[in-house]
Amino acid sequence: MPVFQYEAMDAKGQEVRAEIEATSQEEAITKIRALGHFPTQVRSKGKRAAVAAAGPKKKGKAFTIGRVGGKQLTQFTRQMSTLQDAGLPILRSLRILEDQTKPGVLKNALQDIVEDVEAGSTLSEAMEKHPKAFDNLYVHTVRAGEAGGVLDQILRKLAEFMEKSMALKRGIVGAMVYPVMVITVAVIILIAIMFFIVPKFKEIFEKFDIPEGLPVPTQVLIDVSETVGRFWYVLPSIPFGIWVIFRFMKASKGGRYAIEWMMMQLPIMGSIVNRQAIARFARTLGVLIASGVPILEALNITRQTVGNEVVSRALGQVHDSIREGESIAGPLRASGVVDPIVVNMVDVGEETGELDKMLIKVADTYDEEVDHLVGSLVSALEPVMIIFLGGTIGFIVIALFLPLVKLIQSVGSRK
Repeated sequence: MPVFQYEAMDAKGQEVRAEIEATSQEEAITKIRALGHFPTQVRSKGKRAAVAAAGPKKKGKAFTIGRVGGKQLTQFTRQMSTLQDAGLPILRSLRILEDQTKPGVLKNALQDIVEDVEAGSTLSEAMEKHPKAFDNLYVHTVRAGEAGGVLDQILRKLAEFMEKSMALKRGIVGAMVYPVMVITVAVIILIAIMFFIVPKFKEIFEKFDIPEGLPVPTQVLIDVSETVGRFWYVLPSIPFGIWVIFRFMKASKGGRYAIEWMMMQLPIMGSIVNRQAIARFARTLGVLIASGVPILEALNITRQTVGNEVVSRALGQVHDSIREGESIAGPLRASGVVDPIVVNMVDVGEETGELDKMLIKVADTYDEEVDHLVGSLVSALEPVMIIFLGGTIGFIVIALFLPLVKLIQSVGSRK
């Protein structure tokens, strides 16, 4: 019978290192837990050396760039959860999913993971070597599932978390498509008017002797048109320049903090950014706690994956306070980042021992609020765009016709 080496914590919190016989890694974990130990690492004894001696497996890999897409990773997680729930061994599940995965970053990672698991590594250890496919949140959640012997349940929760995150992102992107397209088309039309139409009118006006010169709106319009015509090659670089500046600022923690803090102060948009960050923090922390990850480790993972430097710094303060013996609610309230209702729900969750459930409820509530706020933002943008476009077109029409009116009046007065 195969022998497994393991590291675990006993009931007194002392580290235990020993060996146990079992037919599979899952059975080994079950036996270790039956001894009253909490396993942190389980590895097949001697299997790695045997595989190494036989030589690495040669598998063709596709050339890839970038990371695994969210949709593909979510699909893999859901399928892996289903296979584990059906009782298939981890190695067989990985091979099935590797065979049906299209060439890319994920397939390359799965090939290496299969070889590592065959050599005796745990699934989380193998995944940790591929950060482009599996981030810290994913790896630590899987590790908690392995330690608790509930990998199928953990993968299901992880898949649900990823599906909800993707649904929220799709909702925001979908809602912003219409206003972005309208603004883009409007800007292109206005540039075309400045570049082609206004110069023609300028030539007409120069042929006539307009009394008292051109009206102020017309002169302003012509000056803008000449500027556009003179520096037209600079216009495409403006959006690129803004993007480069933002990327440069986001390269440092201070820059990210400044950008995200300013965004959180904006009307409507600030509420969306704030609630989206809190929803992600609450759902991530809730999933990790429900998976059995220790609270301090869960907070560290959440800080790294929350995607908002303002909330991340607040969680750092919460982490330091908890390490000194305080609760979560107190330092979270002192940070001023989250609403009082969130703090109250966290406080109730700590008192009742159902912190994970309370955090998931907070996340669900804030996801709904983000959807509502995005709808409100789009509704507010529509009249703003109409007023802006109407005002701009009206100004151009008036500016172009004022000299003509003056000419007509001048001709009439001469008669």
